[in-house]
Amino acid sequence: MPEPLISLRDVEKSYPLPGGRTWVLRRIELDIQPGEFVTLRGPSGAGKSTLLSILGMLDAEWQGQYFLDGQAVHSRALQEGGSAPARSLTFPPRPGPRARRTTPFSLLPAASGRVSSSQVSAVSEPAPASAPQPRILIADDQADVLEALRFLLKRDGYALHSAQSPAGVLATLESEDVDVLLMDLNYARDTTSGREGLDLLARVRQLDPSLPVVVMTAWGSVEGAVEAMRGGARDYVQKPWDNTRLLATLRTQLELGRALRRSRRLEEENTHLRKGGERPTFVGESRAMQPIRRMVERVAPSGANVLITGEHGTGKEVVARWVHAASGRPERPFVAVNSGGLSEGIFESELFGHVKGAFTDAKTDRIGCFELADGGTLFLDEIGNMPLTQQAKLLRVLQTGELHPVGSSKVRRVSVRVVSATNVDLSKAVEEGRFREDLLYRLNTVEVHLPPLRERREDIALLAAHFLSVHGHRYGRSGLKLSPSALDALMAYSWPGNVRELEHAVERALLMAGTDEVTAEDFLLRRAGGGREGQARLEEMTLEEVERYLIERSLGRHEGNVSDAAKALGLSRSALYRRMQYYGIKGAR
Repeated sequence: MPEPLISLRDVEKSYPLPGGRTWVLRRIELDIQPGEFVTLRGPSGAGKSTLLSILGMLDAEWQGQYFLDGQAVHSRALQEGGSAPARSLTFPPRPGPRARRTTPFSLLPAASGRVSSSQVSAVSEPAPASAPQPRILIADDQADVLEALRFLLKRDGYALHSAQSPAGVLATLESEDVDVLLMDLNYARDTTSGREGLDLLARVRQLDPSLPVVVMTAWGSVEGAVEAMRGGARDYVQKPWDNTRLLATLRTQLELGRALRRSRRLEEENTHLRKGGERPTFVGESRAMQPIRRMVERVAPSGANVLITGEHGTGKEVVARWVHAASGRPERPFVAVNSGGLSEGIFESELFGHVKGAFTDAKTDRIGCFELADGGTLFLDEIGNMPLTQQAKLLRVLQTGELHPVGSSKVRRVSVRVVSATNVDLSKAVEEGRFREDLLYRLNTVEVHLPPLRERREDIALLAAHFLSVHGHRYGRSGLKLSPSALDALMAYSWPGNVRELEHAVERALLMAGTDEVTAEDFLLRRAGGGREGQARLEEMTLEEVERYLIERSLGRHEGNVSDAAKALGLSRSALYRRMQYYGIKGAR
């Protein structure tokens, strides 16, 4: 019988995983023979993917096929799902949805179904993220040149990939992320023209225009150097090289490449109108808001994922921005996405990015929101309205910290804190099969529920004064104050649109006020019977005012559900979103 490729017993060893975690194997007894197929089975969230990641590190000589979600992604004798294998690794359900720290499993012979004594316990522990090694791709047709460069550069702390042909260079660039390419200009035997290298340089520039390229040849000349620089090379090295100069050149190009990528990232961030780390004003002194304030203050510095729930207009995005600003990464990006409003066609491109040529309109590479938020916070608004197909794609990234831009085979690794918000009862949605339970557990490490404004009336006067100050400065009408009658009207009103409706009402009243004191009549509030104070009628409004009023009414009636509100108004969902964007109505949260 062949010797097992893996046979470990009573060991304790740590393995780093994406997302800043470490899995520690407490005990393992596995005998997997060469070429043997093994299947992992178990409920969602039991730890199958984690075990695949760990076992992939145990023995570099494992042969066969390694499957994950039905697709071969690595050469390993293990698969998740699939046809009848020789043996099956079965994961029992965990004690409860919150017990995510320990993952036991049993090794079952396929024929008898008997449980053997082989077991594993894996414990997830936090681990500090280490700075990645600079990655260099070296390309030369001579093995001794590659070996010399490998010896020199590894000693200087670089992670290396190598190729001996133009085809090998392109294949590596399509599958791996590298920081610098150091490439020869000649590959065919008895060729000194450098034409192969120059043609390769042009194709590399098409793949990644920002990748620093340093070219080298044993037949250096001024003309060859000029042509290579014109073709996009950043520097030129002649063989035999001087070690000190070569290392200095690579360090310089590495820094320049990083600067270019940072510049590109900043441009993408500007398109999302990212606000800085300035902490937004958290207005809430009522008894209902005090425990929420204390919870947010405790949770914000931790980096844990946060789910914010509550009716539409209760201020969920304000809390999300406050959590980011009070975290340990306030200087990093805060990227907000209306995740419930992304169509199937643009979901992956918006969140994960795409490469040039991935689809018809992909004229250039585009960085997705996850990469934009790398090191910072990604705010997923309206998460409860996300379709199930999109939920599965999102869950995969949250589990592994890895993503694939559309049209690319390269794996991008990100470290993102996810803050999500919804006005949907996600527990009920899980029971009805409209929301994935495993995704909910990834999102609600901490759940913050914001009460409606009618349950925190002590804050109405404070909020009104705050909005009056903000919009007074905006419209050049600072110094306005609320009259006693205005405060009485605000306290008596039911505020179905919550804090957002109060802000719009204050802004409107500020513009309507004819003196330095805002009165009850300036607010034009609806009466309980459906009319408005001040006898304002629909026929006295402009067409845009009527349209905005009807949209807000419809959203209020349907508790912020954009799909139901659009149907009631006789509009498509996308048409309603365009009108909401035009009028500055943020919709459900």
